[in-house]
Amino acid sequence: MNKSWPEAIELAKALAANSASFPSNVQVIVSPPSLYLHCLSEELPPSVALSAQNCSQHDSGAFTGEISASMLKSMNVQHCIIGHSERRQYYGETNEIIREKIDACLKNGITPIFCCGEILSERNAGEHFNTVSAQVKQALFHLSEEQLALVVIAYEPVWAIGTGVTASNEQAEEMHAFIRAFVSENYNEQLADSISILYGGSVNAANAKALFACPNVDGGLVGGASLKADDFTTIIQAAQ
Repeated sequence: MNKSWPEAIELAKALAANSASFPSNVQVIVSPPSLYLHCLSEELPPSVALSAQNCSQHDSGAFTGEISASMLKSMNVQHCIIGHSERRQYYGETNEIIREKIDACLKNGITPIFCCGEILSERNAGEHFNTVSAQVKQALFHLSEEQLALVVIAYEPVWAIGTGVTASNEQAEEMHAFIRAFVSENYNEQLADSISILYGGSVNAANAKALFACPNVDGGLVGGASLKADDFTTIIQAAQ
C-alpha cells in the first residue's frame, strides 16, 4: 500500500524509460494497488506484465470492498499474488482460503503467485520445512499437474520481509531446493524443474545478483526496492 496516484505514474514512467535495458530473457511483472491497475497498463511497456496484490475467493456477490479474479481478468490483469504473509498475518487468511483463491485465479486464466514462508520462531525451532511444506501441500496439491504448471511459487521468509535482514544465499537455496524436491516427490521431476520459484525477503539491488545465482532461485518477489525505479532496474538486470 504505497504511492499516491501522481507518484505511481512517475514510477511507471521511470520504469518505462528504463525498459530498453531490461534483459529479453527476464519476465518483469509489477503489482501496484488494484486501484491503479488499469491506468498504469497504459503507462507501462508491453514487456511489463501486471499483477494484482490480492483477490477474493468469490467470483461475485455481496462482498463489499472485494475484487474478484474475474474482474481482474476483464481488465487484462495476468497475475495475482496469493497468500502473502501480510495477508495471512493481518487478515487471517488460512491455507484453505488461499487454496480457494488459487482455484479462482486458475478458473479465470490468471497466474497465481503463491506465497509461502515461515516466521522467525518457526525458523529458530527448526520447523521451517514443516511449515512451508504444509502451506504448499494444503494450497496447491489438490491441483492437477497441468494446473500446478501454471502456478508461480514465491518463498518469503517472514522474518526477512521489510526488516532489511535477508536469508543467506545458502538458506534461500536450501528452501528453494526443498520446495522443488517436495513438488517432484508429489508430482514429478519434470514439473518440479519447470516451476518458477521466487525469493521474497528484502531483495535489493546489492544482494539480487548473488541470490539469483543460486541454482533453484528463479527470480525475486521484490518489495521496498521496487519502489525505486533505478534499484528495481538493477534487480531486473541481475536476473538475466
